[in-house]
Amino acid sequence: MNILIANDDGVFAPGLQALAQALKPLGRVVVVAPEAERSGYSSALTLDRPLRPVPIAEDVWAVNGTPADCVYLSMNGLFDFEFDLVVSGINSGANLGDDVLYSGTVGAAFEGRLMKQPAIAVSLAGGNVRSYVHPDEFKVAARWVHDFIARGLPQLPPRHILNINIPDLQELKGAQITYQGQRSQSKPITSHVDPRGRQVYWIGLAGEAVTEPRENIHQIQSDFFAIANGYVSITPIQMDATNYAILESLQTDLELS
Repeated sequence: MNILIANDDGVFAPGLQALAQALKPLGRVVVVAPEAERSGYSSALTLDRPLRPVPIAEDVWAVNGTPADCVYLSMNGLFDFEFDLVVSGINSGANLGDDVLYSGTVGAAFEGRLMKQPAIAVSLAGGNVRSYVHPDEFKVAARWVHDFIARGLPQLPPRHILNINIPDLQELKGAQITYQGQRSQSKPITSHVDPRGRQVYWIGLAGEAVTEPRENIHQIQSDFFAIANGYVSITPIQMDATNYAILESLQTDLELS
């Protein structure tokens, strides 16, 4: 099996290193990742300049682009063989609820699924924010991903991926199938004046997680709930954001022929 690994934390990120090492027993592992951190890039592709893939070790490439760029290049001629699976991660920090809209980790996985390959996005949820995290701190999560893939991935509909969040714990309680949770409104922006007298702004922090169960989803909890209770969260998410339930009523309301 040929496995492509990408991420949005950069090619030297400890989560990526731990993941690549853990998956090597399953087949050939090829890493193609941004040369530096590209968090928050979602599914963005670079269209205003050429991309430059640089080999930095055997089966490890750094790209001067986005996470989605890395997968796109890998699937469209960078290599003379095809991949069987795309794994994006392990991201340092959760990708839960509304956050998946911005996530470069999720964006890279979606790019793989658009190329009709099975794809999963993996993030480590929790832990302390520090300037450096050792790869060993991702070992539990990386081992879980190995075992999950080794058991055989479920068959998903076209243009779907699995968004997986793993609690930063030494002992995991298990795994739950979850739905994508929601956050309350984001915190306001903060404004400052820089040393040269210019007004600058910081994007506000994410809003609080909404943890109350959603109606009509029988015994399925949100991704936030699973992580808060020590479970791995496995959420199937899709590219098609159309609300089919209101198509006909909306056409009637707008009186379109």
